[in-house]
Amino acid sequence: MSFTSDIKNEVSKLSHERIEMIAELSVILRNSATINKDVIRVTTENISVARYVFSSIKEMYDISCRITVRHGYNYMKNYIYILEIRKKIDTIIQDLSLDTNIPKAYIIDDDLSKRAYLRGLFIACGSINDPKKSRYHLEFFVDDEEYADFISNLLNEYYLNSKVLKRDNKYMIYVKEAEKIGDFLRMMNAINALFYFEDIRIYRDHKNMTNRLNNCEQANVDKIIETATKQVRDIETIEAEGGLDLLDEKERLVATYRLKYPEASLIELSEIIGYETDTKITKSGLYHRFNKIKALAERIRNKQ
Repeated sequence: MSFTSDIKNEVSKLSHERIEMIAELSVILRNSATINKDVIRVTTENISVARYVFSSIKEMYDISCRITVRHGYNYMKNYIYILEIRKKIDTIIQDLSLDTNIPKAYIIDDDLSKRAYLRGLFIACGSINDPKKSRYHLEFFVDDEEYADFISNLLNEYYLNSKVLKRDNKYMIYVKEAEKIGDFLRMMNAINALFYFEDIRIYRDHKNMTNRLNNCEQANVDKIIETATKQVRDIETIEAEGGLDLLDEKERLVATYRLKYPEASLIELSEIIGYETDTKITKSGLYHRFNKIKALAERIRNKQ
């Protein structure tokens, strides 16, 4: 079972107030049903969603839906559940604002109904990638540009940074930020899915941070080795020309220890010199002396 199916199973089993049922049924039927004067036909691959629609219609309108179960389009597909409503069609259409492209204001006139509408939208046409298997991605597919903009604006009332993209003959509303997808799960009250999502997100963030630190540390090590190698070359150039006697006493000391410890960083080298010679020298002091050694080596190379 997919992560999306797990979420739909969870949120479709939540208890709802009547105002939430109206908003959820409105958006589910708007996006998952074909409607005409004789029948409203709802199609879903999720049995929990089918049960929710069946029980909600029963509770609100005291009518039972006819349910048909079919195989999917190939043997890899799940079952398809088809619910047919053949009574009180006009009442349902009017109550749930199914005769307009954009729902009437009373469907989403407060925060509770807006959250329920977005929850129903996810049940009808939403999906979230499993964070363990792929990148973070929340999306909804709808059939109309005006409706897509309406949904995007509704999502963005909750600062989810959604965007709209045309795909073939449909429109995709999507959110890619992991933190925003977590906010959406929280908004839907999908607590189990939220815990799973956040556990994976925290693990991946920690892993990425560790990789970045390791890469940074490796880059620093590479830089230290490169710098030390250049210093050794400078010292060898001076030594080949006339020996380390060309250097003054302080420069000769650091040159000797650089040849002895060719892979040490400046900090490590200053500590070693201080420990072995009881001569205190700072990193900046070493840097200054190596610059003098470098300048002398450059003069020798230019002369040669």
